[in-house]
This record gives sequence, C-alpha cells and structure tokens, in this order.
Amino acid sequence: MKLVSHPFWLVGFRPFFSLACFAGLSLPLLWALMFSGALPAPVGRFTPVQWHAHEMFFGFGWAVMGGFLLTASKNWVQIRGYHGAALMWLVAAWLFERAGMAWGGQWPAALFWLSNTVYLGSIVAMLLWTLIRYRSQDSFRDNYFFLVALPLFIAAKLLMLGGDSFQSGVTMAVGLFRVAFLVMLERTLTQFMKGVFQAEILRHPLLDNPIKLTALSLVFVAWMPKPMAGALLVVLAFLLVARLAFWKPQLAMRRLELAVMYLGYAAIAVQLLLEFVALHGSPGWVGSLSVHVFTFGVMGLIIPAMLVRISKGHTGRKVVFDAGDKLVLWIMIGAFVARVVLPQIVPGMYTGWIHLAATAWFACFAILGWRYIPFLLAPRVDGKEH
Repeated sequence: MKLVSHPFWLVGFRPFFSLACFAGLSLPLLWALMFSGALPAPVGRFTPVQWHAHEMFFGFGWAVMGGFLLTASKNWVQIRGYHGAALMWLVAAWLFERAGMAWGGQWPAALFWLSNTVYLGSIVAMLLWTLIRYRSQDSFRDNYFFLVALPLFIAAKLLMLGGDSFQSGVTMAVGLFRVAFLVMLERTLTQFMKGVFQAEILRHPLLDNPIKLTALSLVFVAWMPKPMAGALLVVLAFLLVARLAFWKPQLAMRRLELAVMYLGYAAIAVQLLLEFVALHGSPGWVGSLSVHVFTFGVMGLIIPAMLVRISKGHTGRKVVFDAGDKLVLWIMIGAFVARVVLPQIVPGMYTGWIHLAATAWFACFAILGWRYIPFLLAPRVDGKEH
C-alpha cells in the first residue's frame, strides 16, 4: 500500500486527532514543569506564558479545529475533501511550527516566522477555498461565520506572539474559538438530543443569528470602549442562558456524554460574565480565571467527547460511550475543578493545582490516544473508504 493511500491519510480527522492527543497529553505537562522550574522554558522571541498560551490555542486547539473542519467542511459541501499528500503537507507544517516554538529562538527571524505561519496559513486557505468554491452546495448557509473568523485566527496568533499585544491576542483567540464552538454546538446538540431522547430543542434564526453575530463582534472586545464591551458581554451571556433554558438541560444531564457538552456551553456564558466583572473592577481571582474557564470548561470538557464521537462514527463504529470513554470525561471534569475551582479556595497550593490539572490532561489524552489512534490508523470497519 502506498503511503499516501494509507487509511491514516484518507480524511483530516485521522492525523489531526492523533496530533491533538499527543499535544493534549504533553503541552500542559510541559508547562507545569516550566512553571515550577523543573524544566527550562524555550529560549525564544516570547515569554514562557506566551509559549504556553500559543501552544494550547494554536498547537492543541488548532490540531482539533483542523481535524474537525477538514472533515466537517467536506461533508457540508458534499465533496471528497483533502487527503493524501495535502494532509501530509499540513501535518509537516504543524510539526514545523512546534519545532519553531520549541527551538526557533535561535533561528533567523524569517525562518521562525515561516515556521509559525505556514500551517495556519495553509489550512485556513484550504478551508476557505472549499467553502467559497462550493458555496452553492453548502448545506449550512451560516458558514459565512467561518469565512470571516478563519482568517482572523492568523491575526490573533501574531498578536499573541507580540510584545505589548499578547493580551489582545489571547482575547481575540478566545473570541474566535467561542464563535467556532457556538456554531458547532448549535448543530450537534440539535442532532444529539433528537438521536438520544427524540427531543427537539429550540432553534430559531431570530435567536441563533444574534448570538453568533454578537459572539463575532466580541472577537474585537479588546479594542472596544468599555461601556460597549460590557454591554455586549452581558447581552451574549443572557442570550446563551435564555436559549439553554429551552434546550432541555434536565434531559441532557442524565447522560454524561451530553452533560459535558451542556456544561461546556454553560461555561461560555460564565466566562463572558467573568470578563464583564474584570472589565469593571480588579477581582482577586487566582490565576487567569476567565481564560482557564474557557480552556478547561469549554475546550477541555467538549473536545474529548467530540474526539470520541468522530473517531468512532467516522470509522464506521457505533457511537456508544463505554466505561473508558466516560472515564476520560470524568478526568477532565476533575481537571476543571483542579485548575479553576481549587486555586480560588486554597491559593497557597497553586503550583500543586497546576500540576494536578496537567496530570489530568496527560491521563485523559493518553487514554484517548491509546484507545483511538489504532482506529485512526486502520480502515473503516464498515468497508467504506473514508
């Protein structure tokens, strides 16, 4: 079998979910060791905190996002999608970026910035080409949100690695991932609730579109006047909570694999309110609470469940969460408590909580990798090609 036709290279979620598992188990643990001084930080053109934020959003986050969008976009527009050599190029570019972030401080500036932009620039261009070229056959008319949001990720990445612009870059990255998760949750929770409980949940353009438009506007919250920023943060949080009340959470909480999706959705609203509070005062929170509510409460809770569903469903298996799958979800709930809740209660053990949360991420994604990378390396069990 030729390498380019190996099952691993047939569709985007296979290589990129594998990379996400490796990134998820290693990047938080590396940061915990750096934070406690057990491991030296990369010598680069950025601070250790910039390295950590960048790698979690654009190393881990964009491995997941890349795998999801490469797979979903081809289904949205009913085409074969990128495979073979195109995926090999993207994986090589992702690995080149990780090398640049680890050792690129000693490289010429041009080589470092090439390493830092070639992956995101390539995958954004490829996704935009797919969505624009086949726009007439797109089954989701609101994919124009991705047409706007995807190029902005490049701006957020560059701001995050800048000197004085780091915080603006973080805020922008959170805002862009927020848009992506809101679009994804609208579509998937509608299907999941109908499939599991035969329940319809409220979907109406007069509610859904203002939510997504407000979320898109908040990508630029760092540059807004304070009254405008505060108003939009509260409005979006209110709309999300109001819609959640009509999404039958009492049903969803009966099933762990749905409960984590709902908790992740709720965490978006909580994070918006935390941003509002921080905008109007100096709360004595320990750590970057707002950001970690998003990274642990939204990304940390939703992504493992998403990886399980796609890795099973798109390899021809029945999507059933067994005991091992539920274990990783509980581990990530524990990671959220360790990183977000416990430091506020026992701040004197802050370094210990960081290590505990990082260990939980290691355990979660090590188990996911051990269980599902063999699926991603093998042909579909139902005989279909991809």
